[in-house]
Amino acid sequence: MPLALYALTVGAFGVGVTEFVIMGLLLEVSRELDVTIAAAGLLISGYALGVTVGAPILTVLTARWPRKRVLVGLMVIFVIGNAACALAPSYGWLMAARVLTALTHGTFFGVGAVVATGLVSEDKRASAIAIMFTGLTVATVLGVPFGTWLGQQYDWRATFWAVTGVGVFAIVVLAALVPQDRTRPQASDWRSDLRAIARRPVLLGLLTTVFGYAGVFAVFTYIAPLLTEIGGFDDSAVSPILLVFGGGLFAGNLLGGRFADRGLVPSIFGTLAALTAVLGLMTFAFNNQVAAVLFTGLLGATGFATVAPLQMWVLSKADGAGQSLASSFNIGAFNLGNAIGAWTGGVVIDQGPGLAFVPIIAALFPLLAIVTALIAVRAGQRPVATPSCNPIL
Repeated sequence: MPLALYALTVGAFGVGVTEFVIMGLLLEVSRELDVTIAAAGLLISGYALGVTVGAPILTVLTARWPRKRVLVGLMVIFVIGNAACALAPSYGWLMAARVLTALTHGTFFGVGAVVATGLVSEDKRASAIAIMFTGLTVATVLGVPFGTWLGQQYDWRATFWAVTGVGVFAIVVLAALVPQDRTRPQASDWRSDLRAIARRPVLLGLLTTVFGYAGVFAVFTYIAPLLTEIGGFDDSAVSPILLVFGGGLFAGNLLGGRFADRGLVPSIFGTLAALTAVLGLMTFAFNNQVAAVLFTGLLGATGFATVAPLQMWVLSKADGAGQSLASSFNIGAFNLGNAIGAWTGGVVIDQGPGLAFVPIIAALFPLLAIVTALIAVRAGQRPVATPSCNPIL
């Protein structure tokens, strides 16, 4: 694999830490800025909104730029946004800075996925995407715990200064290692790109992503209370068990890329079926502490094994000119799935059968994703009146 892929991984690491580290710093932020915990929690929602809105808009605005320039420019905005977070004198300032930073998220992963697939041979494209997303997994496993510790030991602003430093380093390695575009990006009409994305196969691919990932975050959002209140673990055991989740997440991400390289459609159904089974059985696994730890790791493995196949699935359905936009939309779909899953888990806890039943309810989401993917495959097998543009696969 070329070194340029690992430059993309550095950027993905920084973006991943920025997205998730605020979850561990809500108490510190709420105390210093004199807001409620619920208001501090909206900083997560504001970021997700920025990702969803920013991905298509920035991708359209930068469509005619060389992709290397786009990636470096996005990291410049990332650095400015995180520095603004570190300097925030008020809650409103911090929210605005979070949204500014989030604008880069979807486009970075979307354009980065296209760049990654262009750096390797056709039989390694899904693995290349998985390597880039390894930065996100490492951020979850190591970056977020360290950032939380740093903010708790010193000040939450120190965490954002540290992430700013990661962004500066990412700019350097991206500029040094990512090759210039071999050809000038095709001049495209954003209206035609949107029409391409509005085609049924692409929309079904995006919907598959939303459903698949909603199941993961319906459980992961509430994994701490599941382990302590249902599994009977002490609070001190949560962090070590989450390392098991992170290890599974890391392995699953790479395996998902390899499976997708061998067969994209089988990998879609295989990873989603495995995720459905793990979520369905987790409800019973929490009755035994050894099984609870094992299934926490399996959740990470099966959840992130879906990432590269789902990203490649959408890329394969998009026309060549609209691939960057489709890729960015799919990053937004992952975030939409996160939000839906977290909300659903909260409803199950507060208004439904309770915390113990969150995993089995969550299993319905990847099951819906499988049904959606089946519809997409059958629709793709029907004869069409005009030939489509050549897909990636």
